[in-house]
Amino acid sequence: MADLAMPEIALLGTSADPPTLGHQALLEGLLQHFGQVATWASDNPMKRHGAALDQRCELLKTLVESIADPRLQLAQDLSSPFAIATLERAKQRWPDRRLCFVVGSDLARQIPSWKDAQRLLEQCVLVIVSREGWPLEQADLQILRRIGASPRMLPMSVPGTASSQVRRRQTTEQLPKCLLPLVLKHNLYGFNTTNP
Repeated sequence: MADLAMPEIALLGTSADPPTLGHQALLEGLLQHFGQVATWASDNPMKRHGAALDQRCELLKTLVESIADPRLQLAQDLSSPFAIATLERAKQRWPDRRLCFVVGSDLARQIPSWKDAQRLLEQCVLVIVSREGWPLEQADLQILRRIGASPRMLPMSVPGTASSQVRRRQTTEQLPKCLLPLVLKHNLYGFNTTNP
């Protein structure tokens, strides 16, 4: 584990398929708690994606640019289907930072099944953000502690928006306005100029 006196950086990987108002709220909320935040789009081996990784990266980049905070950066070079590989890259990139790996409460139960989960948890601070509609179970926290995590709960809550709802319902109400031109340009998720 990194030195507690080191400055922290929040690391948030996401499928960004597409980024929603929930992603925007999460990134903006992390900036209230961390001096530096890095995010990237990645392929999740447990999901089928609705758009190619480069398109999802472009969407996330547009969202990051719209937030327009110099403490927030897109770090697409960290992208990997496996969190442990991402963390290794982050350690190389920020050897002088305490790495805080951020997940939503909906993912807490999955972490023990991740590749090299115990090694991952030994090398970072696990930060869990409550996501509306996905309460964090005490049993899940106990399992995480048992495999080496010291989970930190952030005092914030992210709206229960879901990328899957945007894809399934083909509605833009959960989509940040800055992303609509790109979604239409690339005809992503069934949206086009005749069905915005």
